[in-house]
Parts: sequence; structure tokens; C-alpha cells
Amino acid sequence: MKKDFYETLGISKGASKADIKSAYRKLALKFHPDKNKSADAEDKFKEINEAYEVLSNDDKKTAYDQYGHAAFEGGQAGPFGGNTYTRQQGPFNFTYTNSAEGNPFGSADFNFGGFSNPFDIFEQFFGTSFGQGPRLSTHKITISFLEAANGVEKHVSLNGQKKTIKIPAGVADGQRIKFNDFILYIDVAPSDTFKRDGYDVFVNASINFKQATLGDKISVPTLEGDNLTVKIQPGTQSNTLIRLRGKGVKQLNTNRRGDFYIRVLVNIPTKLTHHQKQQIDQLDL
Repeated sequence: MKKDFYETLGISKGASKADIKSAYRKLALKFHPDKNKSADAEDKFKEINEAYEVLSNDDKKTAYDQYGHAAFEGGQAGPFGGNTYTRQQGPFNFTYTNSAEGNPFGSADFNFGGFSNPFDIFEQFFGTSFGQGPRLSTHKITISFLEAANGVEKHVSLNGQKKTIKIPAGVADGQRIKFNDFILYIDVAPSDTFKRDGYDVFVNASINFKQATLGDKISVPTLEGDNLTVKIQPGTQSNTLIRLRGKGVKQLNTNRRGDFYIRVLVNIPTKLTHHQKQQIDQLDL
């Protein structure tokens, strides 16, 4: 559950604008990733800036006081529901979850949750970037979903100089990478195939009524660019989730990875011949 914005800044709901600014100033300086090297500093810095962006704006604050986080989430789906079971298939552990209501594609990709870039907010507030040295130039680059997931090397021209930069696996949309002489902001182009939620990845796989009823083997694309053969269990329901542990996006600066989810969608035919209807009617289901 997302933390209350007032709680994030350590202030009461009746705090004045001056109180909000003072709380933001203190916390933003404390958790700025250039100064604070703890593993969760950047996440806390992002939360602090989101809270300040809303509570310092009269219209956004009014909406938040009335609707809470729902005012800025754009109708995200709730958590997954249903029954879960796990089985071994080859080298991977698969976890099936039957869920008619859960919708992983409703969750927003990591893009500051619809908020502004937290580093831009910081610089607008303080009038400069953090630190005592000269202000670094900032640049933006767009990469594909798979390039972000797997890492990529790019040849770019920055400040009139040609450079080769390495973007690590696991970067997210809106993420900032600080190099020695410049700061690079990452734009990740959306994928028609994959959706990301944190370090987890989701992909849709459509099957027909026969495959769902009798079971089958299907081919599913992976982050590595190849296809994986997945066994569909007989009686699989639509919206079943197949979980591949540790096959999602690599977590930055660690060897851990998120999970890879295959969401099975059953296509029910809408037009049947008279003979097909008779055959289905004779089934003892």
C-alpha cells in the first residue's frame, strides 16, 4: 500500500505551505541519491518528491484530500486473486494462479507514477543540482523495452562529443544515470508484447477453447528474444497466471531478478456452425 503523502513528509493534514516546503527541503537533502548511498535512498527520494508535488499544489492537494492516491492512479487494477498451485516443468518452477479479477496489465509501468521527474523538482526547488561541484549537463535517451530489460551499449553524441555509454540491465522508464560529466535520463519505449510492474514482467498468451479444455503446448516470447515452450494444463481457465520465478527483469546492482508471468487468455468462439453447436451440446460438461 502506498504511503500517505502527509506521513511521507512527516507533517499533519493541516500543515501550512511553509511547513510543507520546510519538510520537503529537509528530507530531499537527506535522501538525495548523490549524497545518501543507502539502497532505498532513490525510492525514498522519489516518494518525497511525489508527496511535495501534490501537497504544494492547491488543486492536486484538494484532489488528494478528497480521493487519496486514487486521484492520480488512473484506475489501476487491484491485487491478484484466486487459487495458486506450483509445478515443475523442465528447469523452471511454474506457479499457476486462477484469477478472473486480477489484471496485471492495469498496473502502471514505472514512470514516476504519473508524476514529474523527482530530480527536476529538486532542481526547481533549490535552483541547482545537488553537490558542490559544477552543474552537470543533462541528456535524455530513448531505448526499447528489451534494451532496458537486458542492458545495452549505445553510441551517442553529447555536447558535441561522440561517446559510448553502457546502460545496465534493469533500468526503468524515467530513471536517471549519473556519469562522470553528465546525467542521462532514460525513456523506455512501451512494448506491444511485454508489460512491466517493478521488476516483474507480464505477457499475454491466447489459446482456444480446445487447448484450454484438453491442454496443449504453446510458444511464448521471452526477454532473451527467443521463445519458450509452455505446457497448458487441461481445464485451464482464462486469466490464469503462469509464474516463472527469477525470469523477469534484473534488479539493478544485484544478481536478483523479478518474475515472469504468462497470462493465459481463452478465446471463446462467437460464431459456431449448427454441427459444432450440436457437438458441444452433446458433451457432458
